[in-house]
Amino acid sequence: MEAANQKPAAFDEKQSIQVIKEMIQVSRKKLRNDGILFILWGWTMFYSYINNYIQRTFILTFQVKDILGYAGYALGIFTVVFTIYHIVKQRKKVQTYIGISLRYVWVSVFFCQVLINLIQGNVLHNINFELQHPIFMVVIAFAIVVTGGILRYKLLVAGGIVFGMLAYISSFLALREQLLVEAIAWLIAFIVPGHILYSKRKSH
Repeated sequence: MEAANQKPAAFDEKQSIQVIKEMIQVSRKKLRNDGILFILWGWTMFYSYINNYIQRTFILTFQVKDILGYAGYALGIFTVVFTIYHIVKQRKKVQTYIGISLRYVWVSVFFCQVLINLIQGNVLHNINFELQHPIFMVVIAFAIVVTGGILRYKLLVAGGIVFGMLAYISSFLALREQLLVEAIAWLIAFIVPGHILYSKRKSH
């Protein structure tokens, strides 16, 4: 009787493993489709930081500054609107526990950044941007590594590790140079993986 009772347990265990594997595969496929979000947010943040670096480094006319500023606002608004549209559209399709969990990870990143600013304001009574940027980068690096680890994507894990290393390097630099380093970090961890993932969406 004991042997008979053990077989269903073993079968259930194998079923569970198979379900988990299928969930990961579905989430990976979804991630390839979501690669467009990596591309958009990567370019948006890259533009934001590189634009700030350029304006702090080079002498520009007011007209050029206005053009760069308006372009940044337009890109940011488009990215937010498209992200909302994309999420609403994806909700009508297959959702997985892993996919939903990853959303919580990235929503948590946003609220963590807000809390970091609030805590820094309480302790230092002002916002030290030379401290803020590296800390924000560490939080983002953590989220990237977690995302890559859950989905077993070495490319994302590597991007997150590089993001974290650049966060440490930026802590030795002044704010202007930090902006350049952060722009490079977004390029490496978001734009490049985003283009690669999105290019594979039809090949799997």
